[in-house]
Amino acid sequence: MQALYAQLLVGLINGSFYALLSLGLAVIFGMLNIINFAHGALYMMGAFVAYFLLNLGGINYWWALLLAPVIVGIFGMILERTMLQWLTGLDHLYGLLLTFGIALIVQGVFQNYFGSSGLPYAIPDQLKGGMNLGFMFLPIYRGWVVIFSLVVCIATWFLIEKTRLGAYLRAATENPTLVRAFGINVPRMITLTYGLGVGLAALAGVLSAPINQVRPLMGADLIIVVFAVVVIGGMGSIMGSIITGFALGVIEGLTKYFYPEASNTVVFVLMVLVLLVKPTGLTGRAA
Repeated sequence: MQALYAQLLVGLINGSFYALLSLGLAVIFGMLNIINFAHGALYMMGAFVAYFLLNLGGINYWWALLLAPVIVGIFGMILERTMLQWLTGLDHLYGLLLTFGIALIVQGVFQNYFGSSGLPYAIPDQLKGGMNLGFMFLPIYRGWVVIFSLVVCIATWFLIEKTRLGAYLRAATENPTLVRAFGINVPRMITLTYGLGVGLAALAGVLSAPINQVRPLMGADLIIVVFAVVVIGGMGSIMGSIITGFALGVIEGLTKYFYPEASNTVVFVLMVLVLLVKPTGLTGRAA
């Protein structure tokens, strides 16, 4: 049973990263209609920014949680202003190809300078150690990752679905001309939205750094699974991405316990089954 609980914990940890990354993808696709294949590379950049802040600037993990998403988010906004904005109204394929190229460039640059091996990032002193729950030993940092990710996901959903700012964002994507008539700067809102989605990826990178180390290809290992999560939850569905991310992480963990050989493919099998039954995803709506 301890092995089962351990795999469930691993599943929740992976689910936390799936949820944060797929949430950022869902925000970008749902609001901007861009298939952001650079998301994995930006997740990796978040981890590297935290690493640089600690080793070059002496800035600890807690400040990195705040600064890394902002820094990578600003980088994302520059990408949106200089490249992605020109794809408005074009086929999704152009955005996918452009962001795929950006991902290859970013990963190639980091791999050229840092190689493929992982760089260590220490767990903060406040989150070291663990708790004995009786049925299992819970590392404090891993429990923190699950809880913090869940809080960030719910806060993002609330911001987009339940606030006036979120209403403006949704309106700007549905009818930008009408929103401009009310004096709202639509291009600026689009840029900030892309920055928010990218910032969520960078935040996941910071959370991942003490667990998975900092590696140039850490985003490439996750991005295909995260796209599958978004497709299953429904392209552009905020709550669908959150629920599906955590659920698939747990399912993946259970599969590693009961049938390890299928653990790397179970997500894609589920994706095929969901698309056969409901092509728009579990919570997606038809165009």
